[in-house]
Amino acid sequence: MEYLSDDSVAVKVEMIGATYQAKLTDGKLDGTFSQNGMKFPLEMTRGVPEVKHPQEPKPPYPYETEEVTFINEADGATLAGTLTWPMGYDKKVKKKPMVVLFVTGSGQENRDEEIFGHKPFLVIADYLARQGIATLRYDDRATGKSTGGDVKNATSEDFARDAAAGLEFLRNKKAFSKVGILGHSEGGLIAFILGAKKKTDFIVSLAGPGVKGDTLSVVQSNRIMELSGIDPNMAVKMTVKKLRQDEQFKKLPWYQYFLDYDPSENIRKTRCPVFALNGDRDCQVIASQNLTAIRQLLPPSKKNLLKEYPGLNHLFQHCTTGLATEYGQIEETISEEVLKDIAQWLQQLQK
Repeated sequence: MEYLSDDSVAVKVEMIGATYQAKLTDGKLDGTFSQNGMKFPLEMTRGVPEVKHPQEPKPPYPYETEEVTFINEADGATLAGTLTWPMGYDKKVKKKPMVVLFVTGSGQENRDEEIFGHKPFLVIADYLARQGIATLRYDDRATGKSTGGDVKNATSEDFARDAAAGLEFLRNKKAFSKVGILGHSEGGLIAFILGAKKKTDFIVSLAGPGVKGDTLSVVQSNRIMELSGIDPNMAVKMTVKKLRQDEQFKKLPWYQYFLDYDPSENIRKTRCPVFALNGDRDCQVIASQNLTAIRQLLPPSKKNLLKEYPGLNHLFQHCTTGLATEYGQIEETISEEVLKDIAQWLQQLQK
């Protein structure tokens, strides 16, 4: 929070380089949202939304869960999470299940990757548990029950060390046949960092970047302007040069790293099986740009699967425009087809 008074508010979210300034008039916040050098009018009205998330599981669950912690000693971070065992799992049986470590997208998020009232990682973990697959989802460093670790100066490389510590923790339990990663957005980028280092047995990349950060950000900004209904004759198209001139981003280590980071080499070096997927209405990590790049860069393998889903946004919800303003208005947390495809692909790896 930058400023708050009886009739005015100013908020800055440094991790994503966004600001919102507004004045209270007739019970409404009338203001401007700014990000990536673009400004949009944003009016907010007090309300009590009716929350319906039919896919969100409620206890008691038909499977066991275990609260665990693991440590990234290099960064002084202790990560807390939930280990979910498969439904019907018997520790006395010799056959070991596979396990999937969940890695969230950008910004500090809890273990459920909670966003706009949705809990996509909780929904995915529940679905996989019912299909015989174990999972571990954890709170990002210095978030929820996780403690320690620098956040202000952290980049994707630092967060990748957190994920690597999670993989090591799971391997050391010696309770699993395969240990892999499911990463969403930045989590997909992290998955390929670790894939190139041969630290994971498989990767599920949910809308993971396939091109350099500045290139991705420029296309993202221009797509959002287009979908927001801004007159193309009035809009000033984003360019890499303009993006890098924005003073607020020059102060953010995470964003500077992201702009400079090119995932190409790590994708080329990834030899484990990969399931990379995108929605064709994702306006944050655009499928035609990023999934195409991953397809071209990834070493060929019969075990790989790359798939673009019609009508789905960045959260893999069925949507109208794909804009983030829709996320909280949609009852669906994640497409049932996506859940089914993830489970079936993982089960194929078990055979």
